[in-house]
Amino acid sequence: MPFLKRTVWHHSRHYQDFSTVWMKIHSHGYHPLLCYDGLTGDLLKAELRDGKLDCSNDADKFMEPLFQEYLERGIKTYLRSDSGFSSPKLYKACEMNGCSYAIRLKQNSSLIALASDKDEDLYKATKEDQISYAVTYGEFMYQAGSWEYPRRVVFKIEKPYGQLTHMYTFIVTNMDMEPYQIIQFYCGRGKMENFIKEGKNGFDFASVSSHSKVVNANQMRLHMLAYNLFHWFRRLVPPENMRKQQVDTIRLKLMKIAARAVRSARYITFKLCSSVVVKLFCNTFG
Repeated sequence: MPFLKRTVWHHSRHYQDFSTVWMKIHSHGYHPLLCYDGLTGDLLKAELRDGKLDCSNDADKFMEPLFQEYLERGIKTYLRSDSGFSSPKLYKACEMNGCSYAIRLKQNSSLIALASDKDEDLYKATKEDQISYAVTYGEFMYQAGSWEYPRRVVFKIEKPYGQLTHMYTFIVTNMDMEPYQIIQFYCGRGKMENFIKEGKNGFDFASVSSHSKVVNANQMRLHMLAYNLFHWFRRLVPPENMRKQQVDTIRLKLMKIAARAVRSARYITFKLCSSVVVKLFCNTFG
């Protein structure tokens, strides 16, 4: 892990299934927790859990060791998570450890009512033009029933192009930035979906080869290690124009080299394709 003055964490989860898509996830699947470094894409921590557990269940305990590690090193941290992690325990853990967070809230009637003034303003502004895209931002203090005290909530209300209905985004945060800046910061969480996609497609994160949770958890750690080793290699070793390419592309360019095996009485000769990038291969691995 490079020494950074600040780092951004992406917090998410994805599902794995034992054998068939028709089985219920609660009894036949796993529900892993993942935490990525949003600046580098490194997978910082992963935990394989039973499918019956909710996303936010013990998320604060999952994050606590990372909070302590970065706090001791004096690194400013930021956390962004989807609404599955909207838990007051996680909010409090962030606040106690100096972590700035932007976590989406599930839309409900109370939040919509508190944003009604801005909603009405947006309606009036688009009354003469019901086709074009329009958006407005705002904020308020809010305390849900399970919260010990009020917290700042920022929101975005947008009218998509060609639609009459409004869409809402509510984010609970302890940051001091303008509402639109916090919304923009939260939207960066979408990069994590690409991290997960690469892990699943390139490193078989979704593989569960055994009925033993211990075996599958160890297998997941091996896949996590392979992902990080390749990620560090891609960031530090290849030419600049290859450092943003996906794992399949780099494997194709550097490792999957077309060849023909020619057998003789004493030897097997591999004849490489004439278009192989020998210089690039040697410069990278030599």
